[in-house]
Order: sequence, then C-alpha cells, then structure tokens
Amino acid sequence: MRPLPHRPRTARGLLGALLTALATVAALVATAPVAQADTVICDQYGSTTIQGRYVVQNNRWGTSAPQCVTATDTGFRLTQADGSVPTNGAPKSYPSVFNGCHYTNCSPGTNLPARLSGITSAPSSISYGYVGDATYNASYDIWLDPTPKTDGVSQTEIMIWFNKVGPIQPIGSQVGTTTVGGRTWQVWTGSNGSNDVISFVAPSAIPSWSFDVMDFVRETVRRGMAQNNWYLTSVQAGFEPWQNGAGLAVNSFSSAVNLGVPGDPGDPGNPGDPATACKVTYATNVWTGGFTADVTITNTGSAPVDPWKLAFTLPTGQRITNAWNAGVAPSTGAVTATALAHNARIAPGAGQTFGFQGTHSGSFTQPVGFSLNGTACS
Repeated sequence: MRPLPHRPRTARGLLGALLTALATVAALVATAPVAQADTVICDQYGSTTIQGRYVVQNNRWGTSAPQCVTATDTGFRLTQADGSVPTNGAPKSYPSVFNGCHYTNCSPGTNLPARLSGITSAPSSISYGYVGDATYNASYDIWLDPTPKTDGVSQTEIMIWFNKVGPIQPIGSQVGTTTVGGRTWQVWTGSNGSNDVISFVAPSAIPSWSFDVMDFVRETVRRGMAQNNWYLTSVQAGFEPWQNGAGLAVNSFSSAVNLGVPGDPGDPGNPGDPATACKVTYATNVWTGGFTADVTITNTGSAPVDPWKLAFTLPTGQRITNAWNAGVAPSTGAVTATALAHNARIAPGAGQTFGFQGTHSGSFTQPVGFSLNGTACS
C-alpha cells in the first residue's frame, strides 16, 4: 500500500552432585536470553538490530510530524506517531521489523535474497498489539523480484492485512476470496505505480499466528504475479498508520527461510554438496506453563553430517530457559540448535539427541519447519 520509502553422602557423591549443579548452571547461562536495553529510534529512516538477526526500522516518509519506535528484545512498539494523512491516499509510514534486505540494509546472517524454487519452507510467527484510537493496518509484507535485489523496490509486494481500523482499503480492487494457510482472505490486486501489489485481507483481526510464508508466495505465483525462478528478497511485519498509531506493537516476530536445493543460486552451499537427508523426532512433556522437549535428529542420507545445526521456529508464547547436548539460541522465535564438540558428527543411519526446557502460554503446539544445515527434514 505504501509508496517507496527510503528505504540474539560420600565425598565422591557430593563431588558428583556439585559437578552436576555446576553443569546445570553453565547450561542456564549459555541459553538464557541476553538482556537488551530498549532502543528508541526517532530518526526518519533510523534502524537497529534485535536478536542479532532482525532489523527494526522507523521508516517514516509521508509526514514531517515526529514518529518514534522503541525496539525491544522481541519486537518493537510505536511510542510516538504524530500527524495524519488523508485516508484515501498512502499511509504516512511503515514502522516494521524484517528479515532480508531493505534498501541495502540487510539483516545479520540472512540468507535472503533466495530463489523461490530453492526454498522448501519459510516458517514465521507474529504477535501484534493493537489500539483503537488510530487509523492503520497491521501489515505483513513479502517482497519478490526477478533478480536477487538488495536495494530499491522489488517488483511484487505481497501484503497480508492482519487487521485494519478506519476507512482504508488495499491498493487496486478486490478480485475474489481464497484460502491460504487454513484461513479465508479477501484478495485485492493493483499497482502503486512502482510495483505490483497483491493483498490478502483478513475478515477480522488476527492478533497472532504461526504460518509458512511460502503458502502466500505460491498463491501469488499461481495468480501470475511472480514466477518460481524469482527471488524472495525480504519478509517484514509492522504497521501502516494514516492517523495517530502510538501504542501499536509487534510483541514478537520470527522468520526463517529453509533452503533445499544444493547448487541453486538461493542456496549458500557449494554446488557439489550432497543434499542432507534427515528426520526429526520431537518428544515433549507438557504441563501448565512449562514443557521439556527431546529432539532426535536422524541422518537418513548416505554421507555423514559434521558438524550440524538444526533450525526451527518456536510457536508464539514459548521460551527456552535451558538446554542440554546443544547450544540453542535465541530463546524465542526462530532458533538454531548447534552441535557441541562431543556430538558434532551424525553418521549415516545414526542420530543425535538434544533437549531443552521452556515455558509456554496458551495452548501448546509443536514447532514446524525443521531444517538441518539449511535443508528441510521430514
């Protein structure tokens, strides 16, 4: 919808108990979330990094009135949003958090841009905080381009409207309804003069959701607004305010992109590397407010895996408090389990197990989208 902005007992028994306690403390220290002071951004196009992997941006262009965002360790909140613009035109800004590249500003460690044909899944999770005394949408943006673009605007913009308040509407016109990710959406298509836009509008507000970005990408390809040899350049979540907006928040955000075709330009592996074949078993013990998980990675391929990293996304409301047999970070959202020295090798037909303890709120669900060294597992 918007125009182009500038856009982490016996002595022996007592000794054993002490060593065990020390090991537990070490594990807690290794996996406890790192406290991060909130960062206030008031510069028009100012940005900062959170979790060591995402970028929070202020991104104001439609008004000279002050706007400030406060970046937290899991997202951001809009703390000042003065001014207004007509509701029949473009919004005044797009404060957001993103994975990927936005006007040469690339998030740390991202594997975007990535060719669509090389992406097996792109699990994401978002939790929004809404207000009622403003005119805005809660917009999740997905950008696609025929080239691996890291600057400027991409050719096709996918907008997922999680919520809208006030007399605003997407670009273009409604062309029907569809079901994506098990939900029903209005579909709008059009152009803002610089890029094509396809919008998926929820009939009622969605406060939080875990889903696969590729479901919306595939629907866009099916409708002829992108092709499988195009690139996913960035994934963003935020708000487009027209009037006011202070108090709006992205409470948490995670985004992962799992690549599965070695040698594809979107895959960071070497062209001759064999594809990793793997299976993940996720066994849990759940109680009110807490859980443990034992995760077993089985190498179903013909070559050893050494070392290994397993990426997955925790559902919204879950936080890891300690782990064993692996380093697991960060504590929420898109996390990566990294092998230790004693279990870094997984021989063909063999497996390695690690585990962690955590807290949860609401109904408990298991993660989706496990990938071993960048390749999706079954």
